[in-house]
Amino acid sequence: MNSKLETRNSKLRVAIYGGSGYGGSELLRLLLFHPDVEIVFVTANEQAGKAVSEVHRNLYGLTDLHFTTAPENAAALEDLDCVFLALPHGQAMDVVPGLPLKVKAIDLSGDFRLRDQESFEQHYGRAHTAMQSQTEFVYGLTETNREAIKTARLIANPGCFATATLLGLAPLVASGLISGRVIVDAKTGSSGSGAKAAANTHHPQRMNSFYAYKPFTHQHVPEIEQELASVGDWNSELIFIFSSIYVEAKENLTEEMLHSVFADFYRGSFFIRMVQGSPDINWVKTTNFCDLGFAVRGRQAVIFSALDNLVKGAAGQAVQNMNLMFGLDEKTGLMLVGTNP
Repeated sequence: MNSKLETRNSKLRVAIYGGSGYGGSELLRLLLFHPDVEIVFVTANEQAGKAVSEVHRNLYGLTDLHFTTAPENAAALEDLDCVFLALPHGQAMDVVPGLPLKVKAIDLSGDFRLRDQESFEQHYGRAHTAMQSQTEFVYGLTETNREAIKTARLIANPGCFATATLLGLAPLVASGLISGRVIVDAKTGSSGSGAKAAANTHHPQRMNSFYAYKPFTHQHVPEIEQELASVGDWNSELIFIFSSIYVEAKENLTEEMLHSVFADFYRGSFFIRMVQGSPDINWVKTTNFCDLGFAVRGRQAVIFSALDNLVKGAAGQAVQNMNLMFGLDEKTGLMLVGTNP
């Protein structure tokens, strides 16, 4: 099944595992209005039986779907085309090995992003029980891996920090322009920690605060380095602090030179926009765009990368990848605009 024309129905039949969280909520918001998709079921074990619109009030009056428990028998999935896994880290690895081979899957968690088991277990703090399935996964950073995604059955959707950072660095690595250390200073809002509150992620705790998160140990560091190595000759040291990206080039740069490098690399990538100076998060929130800006002085450059962590950094990129996997225009269902202001 490499194209929509080969599906068994006029629309793609999809299911969402983990629909009660923020990632699942965004998948619902996007897929309910996707012209080529029918949502067959959406799971949320703790909310099973409740109307989707009772949990996600922004969808009130827009869907009659109810949350269900996850099917125990994989045979119940035989009539699906695609499964989205918007589950907490560690749960997708229990689901994927049992999926029918003709069903495609897109995992929004970190379970299958890292190809090295030891690195996964070090950074995620848990054993990996499905490394045999990991070898089938394609990393779903659409703009750098488009052709592989088109023919993939299983997709590991990138994390939001990794998406913003990789999109800001990939053209420079591919062009061999970087010399020395790279420093990434990235910030995210409280929604990036998920719907369940914890002591250091609860919104009232975070809203008037600002602090470093997992310095030198963040799980997106090996993910970023792994993918940069596939883009070009990556041998720099990556320091991921908290996305402004600070690099030193091998030669003097101008903003025009950088703009040309990025424009060439992202030619044909609709959701990448180069802007003058700094992007504004209002321009990208609720959209699937990543806006990139630059500042240059001699060999020193700063790349500014802005995206919505739940859309381009999660659900939107997942839908973009689904479109490619089934031969659809990758913009389908994703023509969303930000706000001003």
